[in-house]
Amino acid sequence: MANKFYDPGEGRGARVNDLFAAIAPRYDLINDLQSLGMHRLWKRRLIGLAAPRPGETALDLCCGTGDIAFGLAARGARVMGLDFSGAMLRVADLRSRARTTPGEAPKFIQGDAMRTGLPSGAFDVVTIGYGLRNLSSWEQGLAEIQRVAKPGGRVLVLDFGKPDSPAWRQAYFAYLRWVVPRFGKVFCGDSETHSYILESLLHYPAQRGVERRMRELGWSGVEVFNLLGGMMSINYGRTPGGE
Repeated sequence: MANKFYDPGEGRGARVNDLFAAIAPRYDLINDLQSLGMHRLWKRRLIGLAAPRPGETALDLCCGTGDIAFGLAARGARVMGLDFSGAMLRVADLRSRARTTPGEAPKFIQGDAMRTGLPSGAFDVVTIGYGLRNLSSWEQGLAEIQRVAKPGGRVLVLDFGKPDSPAWRQAYFAYLRWVVPRFGKVFCGDSETHSYILESLLHYPAQRGVERRMRELGWSGVEVFNLLGGMMSINYGRTPGGE
């Protein structure tokens, strides 16, 4: 399988930026349609597991249009959302201006999740939703998360998963191969905007690989929360050095 938005090498960032520039105006609508609205429940689950407390600092990497950042802020955290895509951040900023939920509005900045330039040990909570898979090096992404999180900081990764059941995985991949690209064709004029999902997932170790790497890095409390039989997943862990 080949996809014009997927590049396994140095061009990965530019291709991903092109992808999100193409889908940003319809991103939230397509998410609702292709997941039947369930992505909102999964993000709420992530926020619940993150358990942000008032006054804590939170960083939402690959924040997109801001769903997770807004949810963390509504719990009282002081939130920064970082994304590579200026097009997605423009949507997040528009949503922020229209925001009516409680809590201090997140601060959105443009940057690279693998090299954020943010201070070390600055955040109680770090989240990344549907973003680790899109980095040219997901391992470097986890290393950067460890750097910016406080010792014992809570880290949560939400993304497409690979079901442990071979039959369930086959059915899921068939949905991603044959159904999801139609959303891209109808709403973005290009099926490859959404056939990218399967292409990127095939090259990503998903929840089990992320779990292994968290353990190798010495994180504590490492858990995998499978959703829809592992079609989606949340990886949870605490960075080294906490009490």
